[in-house]
Amino acid sequence: MSVTGWLIFIAIVQVIHFAGTWKLYEKAGRKSWEAAIPVYNAIVLMKIINRPTWWTILLFIPVINLIIFPVLWVETLRSFGKNSTVDTFLVVATLGFYIYYVTYTQEVQYINDRSLTPANKTAETVSSLLFAVVVATFVHTYFIQPYTIPTSSLEKSLLVGDFLFVSKFHYGARTPMTPIAAPMVHDTLPLIHTKSYTSWPQLPYFRFPSIEKINRNDIVVFNWPADTLYNMYKAADKRYDKPIDKKTNYVKRCTAIAGDTLSIVDGIVFINGKESILPERARPQYSYKVAIDGKTPINFEYLLKELNITDGAYQIAPDTIVFSALPFDNAERLKNTLGITQVTRIINKGNEDGIFPDFGDGKPATARSWNKDNLGPIYIPEAGKTTALNKENLPFYKKIIGEYEGNKLEFSGNEIKINGQIATSYTFKQDYYWMMGDNRHNSLDARYFGFTPADHIVGKPIFIWMSIDGINSGIKNWRIRWERLFTTVSGEGQPQSYFKYFLFLLGIYFAGDYLWKKKKAKNDV
Repeated sequence: MSVTGWLIFIAIVQVIHFAGTWKLYEKAGRKSWEAAIPVYNAIVLMKIINRPTWWTILLFIPVINLIIFPVLWVETLRSFGKNSTVDTFLVVATLGFYIYYVTYTQEVQYINDRSLTPANKTAETVSSLLFAVVVATFVHTYFIQPYTIPTSSLEKSLLVGDFLFVSKFHYGARTPMTPIAAPMVHDTLPLIHTKSYTSWPQLPYFRFPSIEKINRNDIVVFNWPADTLYNMYKAADKRYDKPIDKKTNYVKRCTAIAGDTLSIVDGIVFINGKESILPERARPQYSYKVAIDGKTPINFEYLLKELNITDGAYQIAPDTIVFSALPFDNAERLKNTLGITQVTRIINKGNEDGIFPDFGDGKPATARSWNKDNLGPIYIPEAGKTTALNKENLPFYKKIIGEYEGNKLEFSGNEIKINGQIATSYTFKQDYYWMMGDNRHNSLDARYFGFTPADHIVGKPIFIWMSIDGINSGIKNWRIRWERLFTTVSGEGQPQSYFKYFLFLLGIYFAGDYLWKKKKAKNDV
């Protein structure tokens, strides 16, 4: 929605509010015009219903305001003696318009000193739940979001079944772009499996100041730019466009940042002409072909357990086994195993279908012979930088120009038009990033969907609070990875669990609480 559209929408809301409440303002001893002034009318209403002024702020926080509005409708009615269950149901069911009926047909009196204490246990429970939902939604949206690792693309850094806390404030919290949505769920309501939001209206993109920039090799959670499916794992028969903040959450490693030039040569990543050196905790994996002599007995069950390989090993010939996800050190370990004659890293050659970018006619892509192990150089667009546009490089940037940055892009032959004007260059409006998985042969990443825009960034994983092996194999097969509990995602050296320290502090808390209550009870006697 445009700025003009939002101004019109806000004006309509103010008119609706004024028309339905001006008489109630008068009955409360205020002036009728006070119901017509945006923001000020909300401050006055808080005084009328005897609620703190700071509640006004909650009305302007997307998603949270959806919870607060019904509360204010109910509180307004109760301030004028309409506190029955029927009144509460009707005002919520009519989205507040029941207040019109009360205003123009009922003789009501303002209760200046009404009790704010819930009338019964049910009301108290509902009030507590609403407060808890508001607080949880605020924290979830602007500070910390829980997240689960669903795939093996970042094995061994992050494992399937890791439960993370993702920081929103490290890279700057993004305000919700889809304001009408269920709190604390993503794009689907649990149990009933329907959309959790309405696509209209949409708020403009805004991000609060960050405490750090996205750096090369950071692990980042973002909205998958290519998410145009009902289910990311199933093919759809038609395109399904989701709002940016409701696209599927992805987690990858930021291999290159805005302004970088990236190449991949035989599976090795180069940034600005230099090999990308990953942090110690990262363990990139590749597919390997392993030859065995067929004579020496090899205890593969023991070997796989020792190498912590749970899947991805399969035999393609009597003397050949393929491992689809081996770190370098594991490959070296296999080379030194008696009975194994050769360990060869599999390097893809030739053109691969689906690799970024889509050149359209097939010939340029074939000539380049790009695939998951060999591609580039690719320039990662940076906000404010200008690039020349021509038929050869347009495939890299057409999605940016037309979809991510909202221009009308047309091209025919050698002629390119942007918003109806012939264009020979383009200036990027935002930064972009290149996101890849460490499991290089088993990751749907930037090599297939291309650039990730800055407005798709969700946050930074900072903490693993739970880790369950076999999370997708049924609860009876679950096994807690105790060594991963309460470990940090980033940092120097290998991860260390802080779970024992957490238990120690928890024990101190409960012991202190018990002793304090015991002492208080003794003093009360």
